[in-house]
Amino acid sequence: MYFDSHVADLLRASTELVNLMTCRDAGGRPAEVPTGAQLRRDLGVALARGGQPVHVSRDAELILRRFADDARPIFEAVADEDYDEAARRTNALLTWCRPAPRLDNAGDGWHMHFHGPTDELGDGWAAGCAAALTMAIGSRHAGRLGVCEAPRCDRVYVDSSKNGTRRFCGVTCQNRVKNAQHRARNE
Repeated sequence: MYFDSHVADLLRASTELVNLMTCRDAGGRPAEVPTGAQLRRDLGVALARGGQPVHVSRDAELILRRFADDARPIFEAVADEDYDEAARRTNALLTWCRPAPRLDNAGDGWHMHFHGPTDELGDGWAAGCAAALTMAIGSRHAGRLGVCEAPRCDRVYVDSSKNGTRRFCGVTCQNRVKNAQHRARNE
């Protein structure tokens, strides 16, 4: 599956925001959603470019939380193959995020980026991530958004594998399920 690097980066950020702020279970354990200054530090790491964490204000945190809360049901709808619901929720997300495409020269030529209604960090990331989710759902790769199928894990992911058969958020959950299946067969 191929998304250009900007869209792929925004989809990565979308999954990190949703997982950071909305997971109840991760890898078979209860997930702890950070709060306050720790959450803002974790958001800064999730949105880092070139390895440099960004400063996330309280206002940006609130916008990014709203994005994560609104984006999770989109991943869930796609995982359930309910593309009508995914589209309805994506359109609602676009309504408040208001991504605006703009050509920016990043030093290596002109690239299309998405900007929010203001130049504030939260608005910009929410708008860009909403645009990326829209492009994923509105493409032949719509089914590449998912929610981990392992027990006691609700982390979301974007399947970038060649064959599009990913079912788990990562190797840890994949191994947990395979080990449980192996044990069940040998009992």
